[in-house]
Amino acid sequence: MSADADAVLHEALGLSPEDRADVAAELLASLEPADDPELVRTLWAQELEARARRFLAGESPGEDWEIVRQRLADELAK
Repeated sequence: MSADADAVLHEALGLSPEDRADVAAELLASLEPADDPELVRTLWAQELEARARRFLAGESPGEDWEIVRQRLADELAK
């Protein structure tokens, strides 16, 4: 990893879990048009594993599905 990427990663790790997830999703989304769909699948798998590990370690309590569903519905209704 380059020094620039390492610096960005270090700064991103200081964000809240929700903000880190948003940043990760945006970065992964920027790769989706890539010519290598296997890479995209691998990166998504890594992100899912990282989120699961944070949840299992108690670092991220998760959210109730009904609350998430309602928030998404509200955002889509805007």
